[in-house]
Amino acid sequence: MNLTLRKVLLALWSVPLMGAGAAAAQSYPVKPIRIIVPYAPGGSTDVVFRILAPRLTEILGQAVVVENRPGGSSTIGLDAAAKSPPDGYTLGIPNITFGANPSLMKKMPFDSEKDLLPVSLVSIVTLVLSVHPSVPAKSVKALIALAKTKPGSLNYGSAGNASANHLATERFSYMAGIKMVHIPYKGGGPAVISIVGGETAILFATIPSAFQHFQTGKLVALGVSSLKRNVALPNVPSIAEAAIPGFEAIEWNGVVVPAGTPAAVIERLHQALAKALAIPEVRERIIGLGADPVGNSPVEFAAFIKKELATWSKVIKEVGITVE
Repeated sequence: MNLTLRKVLLALWSVPLMGAGAAAAQSYPVKPIRIIVPYAPGGSTDVVFRILAPRLTEILGQAVVVENRPGGSSTIGLDAAAKSPPDGYTLGIPNITFGANPSLMKKMPFDSEKDLLPVSLVSIVTLVLSVHPSVPAKSVKALIALAKTKPGSLNYGSAGNASANHLATERFSYMAGIKMVHIPYKGGGPAVISIVGGETAILFATIPSAFQHFQTGKLVALGVSSLKRNVALPNVPSIAEAAIPGFEAIEWNGVVVPAGTPAAVIERLHQALAKALAIPEVRERIIGLGADPVGNSPVEFAAFIKKELATWSKVIKEVGITVE
């Protein structure tokens, strides 16, 4: 058989396969879809997708179930997603650690830029630079000044190494030119308890976890981590506004699928997520968690991830953040 004939036959054989793939994308989904949340049940990321799952079930006409696979700073669950069949029936949930892990870890089990494709940014969570009332600084500028006069004397808590609190504080310290001592805890709850009790001085807390403590005076809110003020704390300036122009460190979560997933399936998932996030009850519940619903396009989410990877690569290299 000559080369030309072989090429023709291969092209003919591929036609029904391509047609089958297109048909599969058009009929998608035909079986249950699982969402792999790479954290333990009960956290904000887990709660967001448990709010979304029943609505996605209604929109897509197939059961959408949440599966928790915690560990490895989110890499265990996302690795499982990356190695799943690229058919749209397994979704991975990245967050802020997705942008930091490639620069933090000596060996990643998957390639963050090649093995997973973006579907949509689902929500962003603003953090609040909070201090215990015993800390004499009552503004962002005053805190920076205090830290500079006493380098290494102030400590801050976090939900653990490479958590949103940890990364946000290290970025803040880097941009402010200060040094503080990191005290990691096993979760956001214990980190909040530690600062309320005076065990730690500073915490980039989520709004829901600290809001009641701001109201009772057990914590003082100095600034929010988003570029603009948050509606839940209208009298608290953004850190960018108060002291460090351009500072932003937000927690976020989104949806990714294995590389090779058909574009039509990705678009179907994007449309379903956007529709679910537009439901007033869903928006209200997510906002109640201190998050802002997004639901942007795959292209927009890809640009967001690219920016996160570049940002954390620079910060981690300059600051020397490590994960034990």
